[in-house]
Amino acid sequence: MLKVGLTGGIGAGKSEVSRLLVEHGAVLIDADRIARDVVAPGTEGLAAVVDAFGKDILTEDGSLDRPRLGSIVFADPEKLALLNSIVHPLVGARSRELETSAPDDAVVVHDVPLLTENGLAPLYDLVIVVDTHPDTQLDRLVRLRGMTEQDARARMAAQATREQRREIADIVIDNDVPLPELHRRVTDVWNDLVRRARATHGTTQE
Repeated sequence: MLKVGLTGGIGAGKSEVSRLLVEHGAVLIDADRIARDVVAPGTEGLAAVVDAFGKDILTEDGSLDRPRLGSIVFADPEKLALLNSIVHPLVGARSRELETSAPDDAVVVHDVPLLTENGLAPLYDLVIVVDTHPDTQLDRLVRLRGMTEQDARARMAAQATREQRREIADIVIDNDVPLPELHRRVTDVWNDLVRRARATHGTTQE
């Protein structure tokens, strides 16, 4: 098994890269998706978040009001740290369960937005960083996701810097390119990952 950490700043295009890797055959463990699951209605995770932040962060149907919670934590580093201290252990436990169920020769891609911030690089055989210029990130967040510029900048500022992410990268995928070029680059990366997985698994057959 080859364990790959995939990360990138918000708006960098990491989700598109992970989707392409899955198309090639990767086993994806999506930390964001798991983070939603562990705070779904009726879970211990949601109860802990409500204890920490109050019932105002719930919608009328009892689910988590993510935009409201986001506006609270991304403007206050201490509150963000509190939220992370609740959610991250739950995400880590579920991620390990999914990883152990993957085939021995799989390329397992952990899509982890805060990989850099939480010092998780040593957990993986290699780290892929999807990289874009901050201006590109800002444009995508405002134009494609409908964020205000202030909210977009706050979310970007709450994450690691571009330089910090690149420092931990074994592979950097530049996503300041048209989509067809991104597809080509991801294909090249996938071929490299398959070679590494075969070497790790002791297999050389084509």
